[in-house]
Amino acid sequence: MIRAVARAATTTDAFNAVAEPRRRQILDLLAGGERPVNDLARLLGLTQPQVSKHLRVLRAVGAVDVRDEGRQRLYRLNGHALKPIYDWVTKYERSWSERFERLDVVLEELKDEERRDGES
Repeated sequence: MIRAVARAATTTDAFNAVAEPRRRQILDLLAGGERPVNDLARLLGLTQPQVSKHLRVLRAVGAVDVRDEGRQRLYRLNGHALKPIYDWVTKYERSWSERFERLDVVLEELKDEERRDGES
């Protein structure tokens, strides 16, 4: 028997919030600086209500801050809220680096072998 596993709400933590690709795109855009929701909607090809829904999730986990400027609300990235993701990924960075270093060694060996074969 297979039991359904309850999914965590998207607003419980940054991991769940950024699991959705559109929210990651919003974060990418906000990494370049503050933007109003209409700019985000235009750049993403989404409606303003769709973007606002994603921004609500990102605000709930603290990944995005908002400030009022006149009649506009400007959204900006709050990188501090994404630190748990960074910390988790960093654990794997050493493994990736070691694998890339080993791959570099293998590629150099193949190049050397190719050069030796060309000289023969």
